[in-house]
Amino acid sequence: MRLAIAGSKESGVETAENKSQEPPSSTTPTNNEKKHSEENDDDNNDGSSSLPQVTAQVQSYMVLGTRFDVPSTFSILNSVGSGAYGVVAAARDSTTDDIVAIKKIERAFEHQVFTKRTLRELKLLRALKHENIIGLKTILRPLNTLNFDEIYCVFELMETDLASIIKSPQPLSEEHCQFFLYQILRGLKYIHSRNVIHRDLKPRNLLVNSNCDLKICDFGLARCDFTTLNRQTAAMTDYVATRWYRAPEVILTWEKYTKAIDMWSVGCIFAELMGRQPIFPGVDSSNQIQLIVDVLGYPKQEVIDKIRSEKAKSYIQKLPRRKPTELPILFPHASPDGCDLLRHLLSFDPQNRATVNEAIQHPYLTSLHFMDDEPVGEPLSRLEYDFEHHFLTSSEYRELLLMEIAKYYEFDDEEEGSNVAQKKEARSGDGGGGGGGGGGGSGSNESSTSTKK
Repeated sequence: MRLAIAGSKESGVETAENKSQEPPSSTTPTNNEKKHSEENDDDNNDGSSSLPQVTAQVQSYMVLGTRFDVPSTFSILNSVGSGAYGVVAAARDSTTDDIVAIKKIERAFEHQVFTKRTLRELKLLRALKHENIIGLKTILRPLNTLNFDEIYCVFELMETDLASIIKSPQPLSEEHCQFFLYQILRGLKYIHSRNVIHRDLKPRNLLVNSNCDLKICDFGLARCDFTTLNRQTAAMTDYVATRWYRAPEVILTWEKYTKAIDMWSVGCIFAELMGRQPIFPGVDSSNQIQLIVDVLGYPKQEVIDKIRSEKAKSYIQKLPRRKPTELPILFPHASPDGCDLLRHLLSFDPQNRATVNEAIQHPYLTSLHFMDDEPVGEPLSRLEYDFEHHFLTSSEYRELLLMEIAKYYEFDDEEEGSNVAQKKEARSGDGGGGGGGGGGGSGSNESSTSTKK
């Protein structure tokens, strides 16, 4: 079972400069700064969160009008896409010969909301390792750790996204729908087991390859659900999900949000896979609720009573008392099991909505479900995400992001520390005169010991 995925006709990439030195920019260290950094490399291995200054060769490219300054070990091949949060390019990593995706995040500290989103996503992607979640391979070291405002993230490269597949003339059989849905649920089962709510599941955030492998991406709106720890998760009431995939309890300002909002989004995606068009393409929030009621029918009174906003409750009460639409009429080619699962996913009341464990065990997915190959994990540590509850300055966010980037170089820095000790030992051993040489040997042992400490 494969997909026919059309390739890009134009690369959208130009080499900005032939020279492969650090490019002149506000974030590039001056010659004096580089010289000072190189002279003091041996003394900077103090275990602080700051990363060492980058002195490796850098190659510059223009990708869709955006300048990419990357280590010369990466060769930009072509553009992948762009959005509100960055530009993505495909590149070859000469150290591994892998083809990867490099995402450039510009002006990372311009808006605090965006900065927090970036930090949150990077932390989550480091923690969430799963076959159906996009893999963040590394984050490139900034050219200047003191005032950088660009972040380069290196991801697994995927060929396209589910939205493009749905809009394409590519035929989608029921086996395609089952396999895509199963992979979404398999990844979400792991995400929910870690106590994380994605909050922005939609076809555009589901990356796929021609062999039908699927990976969930874009965790910028995700939240750790720490309500079980008797503390309200910060900003759980802010913007959640693109409107067409937004659960009714979010639109109608419910008492609280749970992992059920993700399951509603999964239902909308499943319906779109079967019908090849969005099931609830509302033009605004009011129209969105009207479209939902047209399909699901008028909600019961006990559901309406859970609506916190009197304005939203009044709007619902003015809607026609419609009966539910028969799903086999909307999806004539869907199997009875497929329609049954969709009905359980698109429940107006989140308490009656299928959980990820219930959905993945539904008869519709019997041929794919295998519990031993559906890994789960422990809930994430609340301490890692304490920044969510505090007002931080740009400098504090910059330091937290440097600490996050440093985690991808801990082994390299340990190895570099060992090399520093050897260099100091060699310098001490090269001291002038017989007496100096002897003294240098003694100092060498002390230096080596202190480095290991």
